[in-house]
Amino acid sequence: MAERQRIAFQGVPGAYSHMACAHAYPDMEPVGFDTFAQAFAAVEDGSCELAMIPIENTLGGRVADIHHLLPESSLYIIGEHYQPVRHQLLGPAGATLETLKTVASHEQGLAQCRELIRELGVEPMDFGDTAGAAKEAAERNDPTFGAIASALAAETYGLQILRTRIEDRLGNTTRMVVMSRSSIEPDPLAGPAMTSLIFETRSVPGALYKALGGFATNGVNITKLESYIIDQSFTAAQFYAEVEGHPSDPRIANAFEELQFFCTKMKRLGTYPKSEWRNQN
Repeated sequence: MAERQRIAFQGVPGAYSHMACAHAYPDMEPVGFDTFAQAFAAVEDGSCELAMIPIENTLGGRVADIHHLLPESSLYIIGEHYQPVRHQLLGPAGATLETLKTVASHEQGLAQCRELIRELGVEPMDFGDTAGAAKEAAERNDPTFGAIASALAAETYGLQILRTRIEDRLGNTTRMVVMSRSSIEPDPLAGPAMTSLIFETRSVPGALYKALGGFATNGVNITKLESYIIDQSFTAAQFYAEVEGHPSDPRIANAFEELQFFCTKMKRLGTYPKSEWRNQN
């Protein structure tokens, strides 16, 4: 029997990224890593075929470090996945809302449940990932120490759910991108596509306006644009952008051509099918 292909994620079993791997690629074996950098490296060195990487959340915003890892990586984005995030407040046997003094979770989990943390008056503890926090709570077996994680994490580590659906707003969703060593572009006729890229401009007046002018004149929709200062002198800026369309579309090709006139560096990170979630939501 052939070995199952492997898909990397950051965290331990029960993490939301683990759940995303199981939902999007049920035939692949999810493999957890301590850091995002290790998950990237596992695909780069061939020990895993793909990686499932969270990039932003509807409540917590962008995921730290990812946009700094993407430009330096040799990997390509080949897909996107939207993972519903339904947080639970977990504790070991004997724990109650009254006994809790500390609640651990990934910084995104803590950011997405600020109202509960304030209501309970507990001390938030930043942890590597949500499921890792649940595992820590199980190992400590301390009624004063709880975790914010998934129902799967509660089941995996034998914790009780003290309160369910504790995120600040229902509909909490994390967008993830699927990374591969090879660029796998969809057929332009197969359906709507997205293209991700990074580019750099000098930090001077009008630089970004000129760089993006081609997208406006060609009728290309930019769905995401984020900036980062990349040097100590604050003279250069890097941008991560996502646009609707396939590079084979003349409008996209013309916009990219114009962009290159006004930027010092441009790198396409991948073109991939547009998730149906976008249209449904």
